[in-house]
Amino acid sequence: MTMRCDDIVVLGLSLSSSWGNGHATTWRALIRGLAELGQKVLFLERDQPWYAANRDLPVPDFCELGLYGSRAELYSRYGSRIAEARAVLCGSYLPEGIAVIDDILALVRGPCGFYDIDTPVTVAALARKDCDYLAARQIRAFDFYLSFTGGPMLGLLSDRYEARRPVAFHCAVDAERYQPVAVPPRWDLGYLGTFSADRQPALERLLLEPARRLPQCRFVVAGPQYPDDIAWPANVTRIAHVAPAEHPAFYAAQRFTLNITRADMIAAGWSPSVRLFEAAACATPIISDDWPGLTDLLPAPTAILIAEDSDAVTHILRHVSDTARRRMAAEARSIVLKAHTGQARARVLLRLLDALASASVPLMPVSSVR
Repeated sequence: MTMRCDDIVVLGLSLSSSWGNGHATTWRALIRGLAELGQKVLFLERDQPWYAANRDLPVPDFCELGLYGSRAELYSRYGSRIAEARAVLCGSYLPEGIAVIDDILALVRGPCGFYDIDTPVTVAALARKDCDYLAARQIRAFDFYLSFTGGPMLGLLSDRYEARRPVAFHCAVDAERYQPVAVPPRWDLGYLGTFSADRQPALERLLLEPARRLPQCRFVVAGPQYPDDIAWPANVTRIAHVAPAEHPAFYAAQRFTLNITRADMIAAGWSPSVRLFEAAACATPIISDDWPGLTDLLPAPTAILIAEDSDAVTHILRHVSDTARRRMAAEARSIVLKAHTGQARARVLLRLLDALASASVPLMPVSSVR
């Protein structure tokens, strides 16, 4: 296969900073996987002040990072490399996304795809006609559409929006960086995530109320943007930000970690958070809210525990043994390392690009990454 100057050019929300977004860790896992498979990647990121002040990966060692301050600078500095790339991948929440995508689609010579790391949110915004990073008319123009969400969402993307090759492409974990760490347990239950108004009732139900009922236990909530008026129980530790390099030790210090899913993701189903895969790779037992497709990925109760209310969480913290916890965590880790690493996703993407490049290989929509 003849390579152009860059194998793949990616335009995404952020690679350099994980502050206040889950995109950075997702991009890092995928692009590291591509690098491990010998691919040269250029990641282009809008230079935003809030990311500039919180960069935990200013100089990645697995790809080239290019920062730009405006659309004009994007094209003056990187236009020729975008045009000559083997493939271009645009991500959701791209600043000035609609205008940028129009320009990219007119510029590229190789295949161009879209990686929607927020598919249910995107589809809901498209239905309301207020999505500011993707226009419905643009979806049919992409050569492929990588969807954070699998299941029935793929049919909706194809039927309603004329997506040409919708592919289930969940977030993934960097297996080299997310591993079990031997640290003393500090908390019985923890949660890692940026504040979201639609997740807050579940956090109240599945962590804060159990904390009030179990004053002898210790809890932690880590992540930015939580309002100052939240009444945190005395046995709940608050951490404003945990950098990705510190995630494994953070997970390892919890007896259980909590996964909470946004309302749009619950409604769509088949939308696993990257936190699920990170915690599993670190062999930390997971308690999660429920949604369609979750137990297809991590069977319950052998690899994950489902809790709908405070009673369920309280029961788990009181009665699940350390032996059962370790067994469940080992099963989840085994599943994730087989099917949900950055390199596993990279292989799917490269197979897709190979099929696009070969007229002799019919390209069929991929219904699952597993």
